[in-house]
Amino acid sequence: MDIRKKQRAVVEALEDVKGRDIQVFNVARQTAYFERVVIASGDSNRQVNALATHVQEKLKTLGAKVVGVEGRRNGEWVLVDLGDIVVHVMHPAIRSHYNLEELWGDNEVTMKKEPKPAKPVKPVKKKQAARPKRAVARKKPARGKTARRRSRK
Repeated sequence: MDIRKKQRAVVEALEDVKGRDIQVFNVARQTAYFERVVIASGDSNRQVNALATHVQEKLKTLGAKVVGVEGRRNGEWVLVDLGDIVVHVMHPAIRSHYNLEELWGDNEVTMKKEPKPAKPVKPVKKKQAARPKRAVARKKPARGKTARRRSRK
């Protein structure tokens, strides 16, 4: 799988579960073990675990291999190893304490948003001139059989 497609799938998976402050760093020149580092924040232990699980599931469906997962039991910082991409999902307090952005932050990757398919444009209909309203003669309602029977008795 292409690294850019894999990176986009990771970011989309994090956005699906409302991950915050998602950053992607190109670290190919800094280490030979992996090419990208993705860092995201979650508000609670449950959300951090959900973010990590969703990344795993989405990439498995795309055919990528998940090498390992660390930190699920604690839930404050979960690391998902995808081989050439390492995903860190953590609480904002833990993130500010360890400050991984400073460590890996030389080359942040700016991702282009994929263009959304254009909706077909409906042709605009011209308004017709208003026609004068005709007076409609009202008919008296027909009397049914039940009304006739009552009147005869």
